[in-house]
Amino acid sequence: MKIIKRILVFLLIVLIVMQFFGPEKNEGELSTLVAFVEETNPPEKVHQILKTTCFDCHSDVTEYPWYNSITPVNYWLDEHIRDGKKHLNFSDWANYSLKKKEHKMDELHEEVAEGEMPLESYTYTHADANLNQEQIDAIVVWAKEVQANYKEQLNAQ
Repeated sequence: MKIIKRILVFLLIVLIVMQFFGPEKNEGELSTLVAFVEETNPPEKVHQILKTTCFDCHSDVTEYPWYNSITPVNYWLDEHIRDGKKHLNFSDWANYSLKKKEHKMDELHEEVAEGEMPLESYTYTHADANLNQEQIDAIVVWAKEVQANYKEQLNAQ
């Protein structure tokens, strides 16, 4: 029984110490999103959806919830953000090739239409990220139009 108490005390101390450390925050400049927004020209409704549903994990600008200050939650959130940015980073849009942009827009409308995005784990704590069918349709229509524009540009090359 003594050994279990010692292990629990040790784990508690480790957890307390860990609260003073954490991953680097993803707090870039909003200006990094300008190239994407200007180039893809989302309607205001879609732009709002992107802000509340996509940009936290798929850009260099994250609005952190209060519970991000709690370890190990902050590491879990950091992993989600890193993974999201690995797949699509709207802040890096200007550096994407035309072919990559076309492909990313294809993935975007497919993932949203199939309900794969936003992640269910994200919508648990971000109720405004739960998309209704009208919002899904708006994103899909916009993304398909943008993708078609990129395809047209690729075919013209």
